Amino acid sequence: MRDSALVRPARRGLAAAAVLAVLVLAGLAGIRSILPPAARADTAPASEFSAERAFQTVRTIASSPHPAGSAANDRVREHLIATLTALGLSPEVQDVVSEQGAGLSSSAGGAGLARVRNVVAVVPGTASTGRVFLVAHYDSAQVAPGANDDGAGTSTILETARALTSGERPRNDVVLVLTDAEEACLCGAKAFVEQHPLARDGGVVLNLEARGSSGPAIMFETSTGNARLVETYAKVPYPVGTSFAVEIYRLLPNDTDFTPFRETDSFQGLNTAYIDGAAVYHAPTDKPETMDRDSLQHHGDNALALAREFGALDLGALERGGDATYFPVPGLLVRYPGELVWPLAALALVAVAALGWVVRRRLIAGIGLALLPIVVAPLLAQGLWALLVLVRPEYGGLPIDPYRPMWYRLAVITLAAAVVLIWYALLRRRIGPAALAVGGLTWLAVFGIVLAAFTPGGSYLAALPALAVAVSALIATRARPGIAAAVLIAGAVVPVVILLPTVLMLFPALGMPMAGVGAFLTVLLGLSLLPVIDLIHPAPDGARGMEALRARRLGALPGLVAVVAAIACTATGLAVDRFDEEHPALTHLMYALDADNGTARWLSEEVEPHEWTAGYVSGTPTTVTDTLPAFGAEELLTGPAQAATLPAPALTLQSETASGDQRTMRLLLDPQRTARFTTLHVSAEVVSATVGGRTLVGGPAGWGLVFHAPPETGVEITLTVRQTGKVTFRAMDGSDDLSALPGFRPRPAGVGVLGSHSSELVAVAKTYNL
Repeated sequence: MRDSALVRPARRGLAAAAVLAVLVLAGLAGIRSILPPAARADTAPASEFSAERAFQTVRTIASSPHPAGSAANDRVREHLIATLTALGLSPEVQDVVSEQGAGLSSSAGGAGLARVRNVVAVVPGTASTGRVFLVAHYDSAQVAPGANDDGAGTSTILETARALTSGERPRNDVVLVLTDAEEACLCGAKAFVEQHPLARDGGVVLNLEARGSSGPAIMFETSTGNARLVETYAKVPYPVGTSFAVEIYRLLPNDTDFTPFRETDSFQGLNTAYIDGAAVYHAPTDKPETMDRDSLQHHGDNALALAREFGALDLGALERGGDATYFPVPGLLVRYPGELVWPLAALALVAVAALGWVVRRRLIAGIGLALLPIVVAPLLAQGLWALLVLVRPEYGGLPIDPYRPMWYRLAVITLAAAVVLIWYALLRRRIGPAALAVGGLTWLAVFGIVLAAFTPGGSYLAALPALAVAVSALIATRARPGIAAAVLIAGAVVPVVILLPTVLMLFPALGMPMAGVGAFLTVLLGLSLLPVIDLIHPAPDGARGMEALRARRLGALPGLVAVVAAIACTATGLAVDRFDEEHPALTHLMYALDADNGTARWLSEEVEPHEWTAGYVSGTPTTVTDTLPAFGAEELLTGPAQAATLPAPALTLQSETASGDQRTMRLLLDPQRTARFTTLHVSAEVVSATVGGRTLVGGPAGWGLVFHAPPETGVEITLTVRQTGKVTFRAMDGSDDLSALPGFRPRPAGVGVLGSHSSELVAVAKTYNL
């Protein structure tokens, strides 16, 4: 076989038109497979989920920030109870103290606890074989109204409960768990799992979250051994999920309310969230107006369907199996057992090797040179983001993404396409299109093997495109030209419908600061399409002289068009994504008062301070553990501040006993103002500790605790310390009324608050020797 091309269609123009038509249609179908459905009106049948009905709940509970322990959160809880009662249910409030989950770090450098008040209700089943748990948290971050996070999940559960109680009841009990203090420490979910009788026998848990304001509701996390769960999830109306996301999430330190359930062997379950529009995450801009109701509809349609599907199963027979590999394609969720991951990856490598044997000439050069776009495109994508941050420094302060990232994402995609097309145009005549195509497929097959070894659920991303394209190319080399082109085109559909939706889901998942990952997957898509790209390549083979020069120029044209498109998309993004009152630049500011000496200072997490923040802090970041041990080793910018008249938390010794070199001290830590949390650090070694009735593991000198949503009566603490003399304690509490402080200047229009758990914090600390 000649190395100039894999196939030579008899009618190149017809083949080019067919390729373009099929690729466009496949791409549109792939995109459609991950789009949320249209929101239904409040006139939808009672048995269906209506985003408009659910949105009325969002408006009610997200009218203002409502962190755990606040009066606003009390009002939200009362609304939830009233709504569930009106549905004929009997909600209860689980009012307990719970500690932070294992593996989660407390900012206090020790233990994290909270007083939580979960709202729990049961939709009784007709002949229950187990329990299905619908879980969402109703508290918000301290500066965020929480319309999306997690007003979306809370309203979805209420509307699902309304639908379930409006018609035929499910076979199994459906338990509605609206947790408290998720934002603080995931303590509400942990309290339910460990302390509520309904959790004792386990069951299937469906957690509903949001980390943005739009996009599809993606099923991004599962418990281990998820094959049966995924089989059931595939039956929902709009399944959007990928086993690759599950693999990646398992490697990340992120946690949600799903974590305490997942870490308990008696629970199996799924975790779902929509994640686009993440600039509003935990920020004051997380208002009802920002919510895409189509995303809410997607949440609800799938949650209601899952409640009914699991509600009808014999849950006693729902055993764990292996992990499944799955991904969305138009109209369904493709899934297969994890046992097939290695065989498919190996088969892809064999198919590519067989194609390489057919091509042979210049194959080693093709494989080596195919690595260039794989490396160059991600580097250029990361460089593009660095350039954008240089041009618009405010981007450096965004948590995940700009407000309007679409044009920048398109810029990354077209930039990656430009790299592949220019690389191909420069090397096509010298190396040969067949060698380059096989070289690209070789790397896909290799990545399929690597992913099978380290993240098995993601192997399909490389192995299946490599396998489909290699097999189609092998068939094409022995078929007549017209049939050969058709076979290649059919093979090209597989990488488009697999990789394109993944690229589009990964951008909001990772954000523009990790644009290189999107560029990498785009390059893999481009390399897998090289056989059909050659069918539409404008440079004919066999040209000489001026004709050859024109052919090279024509060959470079698609790449140059892609470069222009990348530049145009970047420029459009800069023009469209401007900061204003509704889309503010984000700033971070805190205030700390040392009650020992009456001194105060401003603090900020910003590395390159915004112009407004620079009016308060300056210099280089430093640690503040000397006066604020609860802040740990975090480095902050600081600046002098006027001391406010604020009471420090009171720490009183209620009683004590001594034995040898140990003292057992019963203490009361009592904030003297409305505080979101309070902390205590101990200079001596802590042998044991009991806080709010919960027994904790102690620690070395400097051990501390943070207690969220402290009761009005204070926090009772019993410590056994290894010290006979007086013990030094450092007590601190935190509130969120920064704007009431002396010297505070309101932010101008277009300048907002970063969605950080410490944004707008007012901390007051005092030392006690007891």
